[in-house]
Amino acid sequence: MKANLPKGMGGGPQNMNAMIRQAQKMQEDMEALQADLDAREYDISAGGGVVGVKINGKKEILAIDIQPEIVDPDDIETLSDILVAAVNEAIKRVDDTNSAEMSKITGSMGFPGMF
Repeated sequence: MKANLPKGMGGGPQNMNAMIRQAQKMQEDMEALQADLDAREYDISAGGGVVGVKINGKKEILAIDIQPEIVDPDDIETLSDILVAAVNEAIKRVDDTNSAEMSKITGSMGFPGMF
C-alpha cells in the first residue's frame, strides 16, 4: 500500500538533500551567531548608577564597579541587595539578547532551553 502525500511532501532524494542543506546552513548560522553573542560585553548599572556590572555573552562577570558613596559599613545589606540586582539584570540582559538574536535565525522553530 502506498501513502498518498500531499503535493510538495516527500519529493524524493532531491527534496531531502535540500532540507539537509538548509538545516546545515541554519546550524552554521547559529554557531556563528553564538560565537558573536559570546564575545559581546554588556554594561549594566543598578541602584541609580552606584553599582555597575560588566558581563560577557557567556554570562561571565568581567568587572563590578562600586561607587564609594554606596559603601556604608553599617549597611552592608543595601550594597549586597544592589549587587544582586545588578548581576541578575546583567544575566537577564544576556539571556534576552541571545533569545532575540537566535529567534531571527530559527524563526518559529523553538528550541526551548537551548539558549
